[in-house]
Amino acid sequence: MSRDAAIALAQEAGLDLAEVAPNVVPPVCKILDYGKYQYHQKKVEMKHRRMQKKAEMKGIRIGFKIGDHDLGIKSRQAHGFLEDGNPVKVTLLFRGREAAYKDLGLAKMMKFYEAVKDVGHMDEAPKKQGNAMLMVITPSRMSHQAPQE
Repeated sequence: MSRDAAIALAQEAGLDLAEVAPNVVPPVCKILDYGKYQYHQKKVEMKHRRMQKKAEMKGIRIGFKIGDHDLGIKSRQAHGFLEDGNPVKVTLLFRGREAAYKDLGLAKMMKFYEAVKDVGHMDEAPKKQGNAMLMVITPSRMSHQAPQE
């Protein structure tokens, strides 16, 4: 149908002519109430925005001399963060001469990762920055669900 005929048909019905698919030949148009369409689109967008969960970077700080039990507690805490869908930034702090033992710090970080690797994967490998060693672990799967209405 020609454009003029479609516009006349839309005006006769008291509705608007909206282009649905402009990239096809010929372009596809639809006769609809544009105000109602905009309202519906806004509602759908708000619903999607409400259902999205903003992932927040959580931080875990451990010391160079941390014991096995304390490391287990921190890994369980990180486990919970990862199950909620939040990435975890693990920081191992070196004090004084501890900074010379980078390899022992790396072993401690890998022990921590082994405890949480079932729910997360290493996004950034441990790297030394100043007097700290950093590692980022992200959730391997999104186990959390968006709130239902």
